[in-house]
Amino acid sequence: MAFMTYIVTGAVLMGVAVFLKQRYMSFWAQKSEDYSDGPMFDIRETFNGPIACEGVIYGPTGRVSSRFVADFEATWNGNVGTMKEKFYYDSGQVQDREWTLTLGNDGKIKAEAPDVVGTGTGQQNGSAVSLNYRIKLTEEAGGHALDVTDWMYLMSNGTIMNRSQFRKFGIKVAELVATMRPKDKAYAGE
Repeated sequence: MAFMTYIVTGAVLMGVAVFLKQRYMSFWAQKSEDYSDGPMFDIRETFNGPIACEGVIYGPTGRVSSRFVADFEATWNGNVGTMKEKFYYDSGQVQDREWTLTLGNDGKIKAEAPDVVGTGTGQQNGSAVSLNYRIKLTEEAGGHALDVTDWMYLMSNGTIMNRSQFRKFGIKVAELVATMRPKDKAYAGE
């Protein structure tokens, strides 16, 4: 009986350790308040005009499953913006997407797109923007609906570093890492 008590106690402690790691030391543990310093990320200024994007998508095994480059064009009318995206994947596939972003006076963001189920929500604060939404993949990509968490970090030269995690039933199935930058801006080293 003592042996079974050790197994159950060990399993409970392992569960608590995994929960605490996820809650306090992981991608999900970030809060917008963590980024109140650094350059101010105002999506109306940063996502405005032509934007170049490059990125990779990691599959469930942690290996790169896809590479892409993209062209974005963002415009704003007050606190409502439209961002048109054209992705060119290494497979030869081309994908067009369009976001409608609404920024509240408190920094809260509402995000809508044809492949987003419902309305995404987010927050801009300091040097970061977070977005949470549910995306419906194309049939070519499996047609699954995935929960997405995007974190975008503004660098001092105007480049945005984007890290996104895609989850199904709470399990990470993909991750995206990308850079975005205004096309007309010169950078150090260029």
